[in-house]
Amino acid sequence: MITIVDYGSGNINAITNIYELLKIPFSIASKPSELEKAEKIILPGVGSFDYCMSKLNNSGLKEVLNKKVLQDKIPVLGICIGLHIMALDSEEGELSGLGWVKGNVKKFDEAKLIEKPKVPHMGWNSIKIEAVPELFKDINQDQGFYFIHSYYIDVLNEENIMTTTNYGHNFVSGITSENIYAVQFHPEKSHSNGMKLLKNFSKL
Repeated sequence: MITIVDYGSGNINAITNIYELLKIPFSIASKPSELEKAEKIILPGVGSFDYCMSKLNNSGLKEVLNKKVLQDKIPVLGICIGLHIMALDSEEGELSGLGWVKGNVKKFDEAKLIEKPKVPHMGWNSIKIEAVPELFKDINQDQGFYFIHSYYIDVLNEENIMTTTNYGHNFVSGITSENIYAVQFHPEKSHSNGMKLLKNFSKL
């Protein structure tokens, strides 16, 4: 059973609609007891860093998530802000992240973007797969995925890089560490590629 964590981050309906279409069982957890029986976890994808971390800290979900992910080693997929909160911290907020992956979330520096694209990075962009090819089975890398973000993760260890993307310069658009996977883009907004990724995650 895939459990989608509801911590006020939005976009849950878009994910559940895909799993309903794929006929893949799922549940939604907004409190710790609803997360206890999770076999796979999805941390969705819209909101600010401190808001989402406050929700996890104050709801008791953080402790259960740490146990399920770090001790029980069940697969977890983070989407956009769900990736950011896996890091140590973020320039967007003041709270500490979950620290599952060693890295810091930083804002795009428009002064350093070679081609001077706009921030936020919004729209379709391609990806380069560096690791976990099974998560990207049958996916069109050139078509890529839909992005909307102003922040990205700067990982401390290269082995945590799962995908990269170019937006004026190359940045890490996907991370991994053992049973942990997270993507900067939005599979639930990415049509057939997004459906394939969410289906592939259900099979990990």
